Amino acid sequence: MPYKRAAEAVGERTIRILEEFGKVITLAGYTLRDIFKGKVNVKLVLEQMVKIGVGSLPLALITAAFVGMVFALQISSEFVRFGAGRFVGGVMSIAMARELGPAITGIVVAARVAASITAEIGTMKVTEQVDALEALGASPVRYLIIPRFIATTIMLPLLTILTVITGFLGGYAVAVYVSGVNPVQYMETAQNLAKLWDVYGGLIKTAVFGMIIAVIACYKGLTTKGGAKGVGESTTSSVVTTLISLFIVNYFLSILFFK
Repeated sequence: MPYKRAAEAVGERTIRILEEFGKVITLAGYTLRDIFKGKVNVKLVLEQMVKIGVGSLPLALITAAFVGMVFALQISSEFVRFGAGRFVGGVMSIAMARELGPAITGIVVAARVAASITAEIGTMKVTEQVDALEALGASPVRYLIIPRFIATTIMLPLLTILTVITGFLGGYAVAVYVSGVNPVQYMETAQNLAKLWDVYGGLIKTAVFGMIIAVIACYKGLTTKGGAKGVGESTTSSVVTTLISLFIVNYFLSILFFK
């Protein structure tokens, strides 16, 4: 019966998703365990921080600037029309610190870095370099995952600070020079309405995003099969899975931090 086959297909897919989720959590546990044991190669961590952070900076800042400008354009025109233009700065600061800054950083890094990590480790997997590491007694977790895990966890909050500032200033330019918002009121309401916890909460969110990106990307790379075609499939799956995970986790963290 078609309904039965459809139900079986959904059930099998659900089981596979839950199995993968369990394996990702297990990998994260092994990674945290080795970090707490001090099994960290500082040189590899610094190399990944440069690759992940500096490499993602131009894309993140350009995206943040135009997202902030578009957001300010939309809200400032409506606020000015209803006589509430002075609140544009406050809304911009809260939105950028809580949601837009972390979301922009997470999406940009997930799209760029997750694909890079998965492709790199996946290529090592299909060419048996990972197996060679294990044969030599070296831990793939220590040499491949931990440096990327620490680098993304550190660099995403730092990138978020810059994206928040860039998006806020982009919104300032549009609100003041396009919509005619008073620049003094823009800055005053930004200072009065935004709280330190808005910034801290956003930075904590991006640190969590960094952990998720690193673990999922590394897991997809380590489970790659099938040569070059498998690397491409794993890379695509890594980006899609990471983005969906970020959106889901972002919702629950927003409820936890800001409700």
